[in-house]
Amino acid sequence: MSIVEIILLGIGLSMDAFAVSICKGLSVQKLKPKHCLIAGLYFGGFQALMPLLGYFLGRQFEWLITNIDHWIAFVLLGIIGANMIKESFSPAEKLNNSFTPKEMLPLAVATSIDALAVGVTLAFLKTDIWSSVSIIGVTTFILSAIGVKIGNLFGAKFKSKAEFAGGAILILMGIKILLQHLGVINF
Repeated sequence: MSIVEIILLGIGLSMDAFAVSICKGLSVQKLKPKHCLIAGLYFGGFQALMPLLGYFLGRQFEWLITNIDHWIAFVLLGIIGANMIKESFSPAEKLNNSFTPKEMLPLAVATSIDALAVGVTLAFLKTDIWSSVSIIGVTTFILSAIGVKIGNLFGAKFKSKAEFAGGAILILMGIKILLQHLGVINF
């Protein structure tokens, strides 16, 4: 995968965290820089950790599925993307204004589960995992910190659009991987 593709992947994966960060920003009366930093660290950290775990898991089973890895990437990214698009039409969940570990840890895990599956996909694509997880983590950190600020300023109107865009990006990446493997496209 190229650096542009990994950045797009990072943006797509970070949309759940971005949407939750917007909601967290909505819940805060007096926003402080530490709120943006905490959200960025939790969400960015877990978005980097989960694909790393998925990558090492995928490497363990690579020999079993090398011949169908492109189909697995296509299906996993398609399912994750479709689920994000579906969630973009769901009513907003009520979040409290706490940024404590008790509140942030479950949110960080929940928003990064899809990144675990993407990590498995990265193992099949022979991608440099360390640069990939770094880019994904930094991208999510930045977007989560910005999301808290946007939520505090503008409200919930961007949440569903962010989830929809993230889902569409992941689906398109899955289609691209499949078409490249089948020789239909060459970029």
